[in-house]
Amino acid sequence: MIGAVDIGGTKIAAGIVDENGRVLAKAQCPTDVPGGFDHAMHRVAEMLARGANQSRVRIQGIGIGCTGPVDPIAGTLGKVNFFPEWEGCNPVEKLSAAFGVPAAMENDADAAALGEAVWGAGKGKPRLVYVTIGTGIGGSVILDGKVYRGVGGCHPEVGHHVIDPSGPMCSCGARGCWESLASGPALAEWFKANAPASRERPDVTAQEICARAHEGEEWARRAVEREAYYLGIGLANVVTLFAPDAIVLGGSVMKSADLFLDGIRRVIRENCFLVPPEPVEISLASLGPDVGLIGAAQVWHHHFRTRGGSL
Repeated sequence: MIGAVDIGGTKIAAGIVDENGRVLAKAQCPTDVPGGFDHAMHRVAEMLARGANQSRVRIQGIGIGCTGPVDPIAGTLGKVNFFPEWEGCNPVEKLSAAFGVPAAMENDADAAALGEAVWGAGKGKPRLVYVTIGTGIGGSVILDGKVYRGVGGCHPEVGHHVIDPSGPMCSCGARGCWESLASGPALAEWFKANAPASRERPDVTAQEICARAHEGEEWARRAVEREAYYLGIGLANVVTLFAPDAIVLGGSVMKSADLFLDGIRRVIRENCFLVPPEPVEISLASLGPDVGLIGAAQVWHHHFRTRGGSL
């Protein structure tokens, strides 16, 4: 049984996942950045121990998925926006020492991609791109069963390829990134800027806009159409660049996928010419709210149970 840890900016989840990707026990706690890294790892160890006791199993290894840049070889955290003071800390060493078992870590998007590739919607697809669309746009590329690693072991930042250089300023410092045009906050910002002011609140969310679109509200429908267009443009670029067997879409915005998928597929067809889009399967992530834990467990399998890192 694998101890699984999903480290996010606001919460940390930990649980026990069996060899079939089933979550047997889980718990979560606030990340509590001011409390410090060591305190956070102590709480994680407590949650894992409690989960193992509840499940009556022994932890054989620990897999970790963490937001932001990480070094999957050394097991250290990069400069994560949510907890920059933890840069250089090593969750792999801490948790491995606490339980006396091997541990491994990947970026959370890579972890989710591994989970979907082995136990979810991407099963059996050797060339897979996983894209998560929510507060930001992230992704992971799995080629011939291996997590694609770029320079320095980093993963491709698909959300930050530039679609419109005259577009909105992105948090990364560039203008017109895919994330700045098609993330959940980007959808909300466009809606607030264009819908009649008398009907809007400054705190309107993408979730609320999607709910209004389902009810047929005109400006919400316009916002959804624009979102589908920019999602389609970005995914058309992904198809052209990687020619994958499949693209799996996850994240909070995709909870309203029925509003976007037809438009996305139309835009892809209209913009892919050299790589035929028809054979590329576009599907929704299937592992649900536990994808972080399931993916983290698969991180361990990917590092320790597969030859050369292959799936």
